[in-house]
Amino acid sequence: MRTSPNVRGQQTEVMILARVLGNIVATKKNQRYDSASIMLCQQVSPEGDETPMTVLALNAVDAGVGDTVLIVQEGWGASTAATGKAGAAIDSAIVGVVDYVDLLKDE
Repeated sequence: MRTSPNVRGQQTEVMILARVLGNIVATKKNQRYDSASIMLCQQVSPEGDETPMTVLALNAVDAGVGDTVLIVQEGWGASTAATGKAGAAIDSAIVGVVDYVDLLKDE
C-alpha cells in the first residue's frame, strides 16, 4: 500500500483494499454529495483476510454490499473521483470494484 503524510505529518495509507459491509443512510448531506451513496467498508488483506479497520467512503462506482473494492484515501483524489469536482471535503472514495487479486507465488 502506498502511504502519504497527513496534516499531522504521520504516514497514512492512500489506497486500501476493502469489503463493503453496508450502506450509510444520510437524509441530509452536503448537496455536492446528493448523487453519491456512502458505504461502510472493512479493510482486507490482499489474501482477503479481514482487518479491524473500517472506513466510510463515498461510492463513486456503484459498488454493492459484499463487493471487494479499492478505496482512495487522499482528499484531492477522493473528492475528484466521488463528485467529479476537485475540492470537495471528502477523505475516502470507492474508485474501483475488484474482480480478483492475483498474488505472485513464493519461489
